[in-house]
Amino acid sequence: MSELRDSIIDTALTLFEEHGFHGVTVSRIVEVTGTSKGGFYHHFHSKDELLFVIHDTFITYVLEKATLARETQPTPTKKLQTIIKEFVKVFDLYKPHISVFYQESIYLRPEYGELIKKKRDQFKTILFEVIKEGKTHGEFRYELPLEITVMAILGMVNWTYKWYHHNGKYSIEDIADIFVDLILHGILEHHLLQKEAYHQLLLQEPFFYHN
Repeated sequence: MSELRDSIIDTALTLFEEHGFHGVTVSRIVEVTGTSKGGFYHHFHSKDELLFVIHDTFITYVLEKATLARETQPTPTKKLQTIIKEFVKVFDLYKPHISVFYQESIYLRPEYGELIKKKRDQFKTILFEVIKEGKTHGEFRYELPLEITVMAILGMVNWTYKWYHHNGKYSIEDIADIFVDLILHGILEHHLLQKEAYHQLLLQEPFFYHN
């Protein structure tokens, strides 16, 4: 990825946050970036494509990390732990992208919206598969409805964008550990919540531990 492309994206993020998607022209993006329209159109076919790239960047990151965790981590618990941690980190790594996503996603052209939805659905499917695997292997509570469990996790983590600040009391790593602890204490089978069993599952001490 070129420096100019990165600069255009960073400029657009700032302008879209301040003025909204329809309040910003390509001319304004070009002016603030310090490039030409030729430079812009070399990297993006349109302002609509630029908005799509902003959305796609963080969704692709989350999907790739979740896919890797599913394929490489040894147990459902470790898979879920890793997915949650990477999911939470995205709100630090791509906070401006996510702010623009929630603010301007209604302006995505339908074909771009479908591409974004496809990746979001793929991420959700991975969560479903990991939770289902955990139930099958006796790690996660069988009586918890699969759909509600997955949607509860998504809802909890997604809301981070509303309140997380880089200079807050807790780092993004602290917050990720807290979410892992809350979620696992909610869905793990009770016999696995003994301290020794929990330690073995996570291969590290949890951020918080409650008897």
